[in-house]
Amino acid sequence: MACISASITMSSSVLSSRRSSSSNAAKPNSLSFAFSFPHFPTSPIDSIAPTSPPLTNGLVVHAAWTRRSRSEVEKRPNRKSWKQRTDMFMRPFLLNVFFSKRFIHAKVMHRGTSKVISVASTNAKDLRTSLPSLVDENACRKIGTLIAQRSMEADVFAMSYEPRKGERIEGKLGIILETIKENGIIFV
Repeated sequence: MACISASITMSSSVLSSRRSSSSNAAKPNSLSFAFSFPHFPTSPIDSIAPTSPPLTNGLVVHAAWTRRSRSEVEKRPNRKSWKQRTDMFMRPFLLNVFFSKRFIHAKVMHRGTSKVISVASTNAKDLRTSLPSLVDENACRKIGTLIAQRSMEADVFAMSYEPRKGERIEGKLGIILETIKENGIIFV
């Protein structure tokens, strides 16, 4: 990173000296990143004088990045595993549950198209006024029931849930998942 920032600061000072030089003075040749781009005339004096291309001597890479070496590619191939490639088609519907301090949000999404199939939240108008608490166990049961009903209305009878790293299926999350199972949804 330090090498890139040093070449950028050098190139900005070289560019300013390049623009301010007169047509009779020799144009400075540089091996910086900025000189790999063509120079467009900005004043009438610059448009009269021809510009010379920068010297390369075969040592300069005229790109912002370089490709990985063969040994790097062999060590870390950019290939997905079989499960990563087929999981989206084997288990297309994914349940996503989010708990905030004030509300509970749950939705079922189709992985391939990212379309939302069903949504339930304690922040909805009908639930906000009818439930005494928006984050307790009764609210979790209500969210599970609504997700199951709305998913069956959309012809989704099987879904999956992938817990986040370090997340345990217990407490409020366990209540939501059990309620969804009790209402006829199969977890794959």
